[in-house]
Amino acid sequence: LERNEMDALLNSIDRTSRLGRRDYALFAFMFNTGARVQEALNVRVADVRFEAPPQVQLLGKGRKARTCPLWPATSHLLRDLIAKRGGFRDDSVSPLVFTNARGAPLTRYGVRYLLRRYVQKASRVAPSLKSKKLHPHSIRHSTAVALLKSGVDFATISQWLGHAGLNTTMRYARADL
Repeated sequence: LERNEMDALLNSIDRTSRLGRRDYALFAFMFNTGARVQEALNVRVADVRFEAPPQVQLLGKGRKARTCPLWPATSHLLRDLIAKRGGFRDDSVSPLVFTNARGAPLTRYGVRYLLRRYVQKASRVAPSLKSKKLHPHSIRHSTAVALLKSGVDFATISQWLGHAGLNTTMRYARADL
């Protein structure tokens, strides 16, 4: 996704409803962190640090943990989402940040469905979206390319995305050429 396409996607979400706020926070979070969809869905309230510098602990492939910075806007979205849902309970098991309408865990298939729905809506504003076959992992690729275009070095992008080696990250550079 180009930046204008990502903006169109986010702007297509009606944030006046509870589920719209969740969807907006989810896709903004995925773009901010470059998290794999299951990594994002596994994030619990206890994994998010709101104090400066805001960050999140992600559990990736091979159960490897990594810490990703959160942009201030993303941090505010998550704080509001959690607060409106019932706050920061101190349970023995921290609640998931992203849940479905019934409070159960959101699934990868649910995220794929949401993405399709919002891409279809956003394509009215960004017609280039009509020709793209997007899936939740596309947001991860978009994060890598956006970081690359912003001048972030390969080693940092590799750590940000939880890649095992730089060769995986280098694929994004070739894709962006």
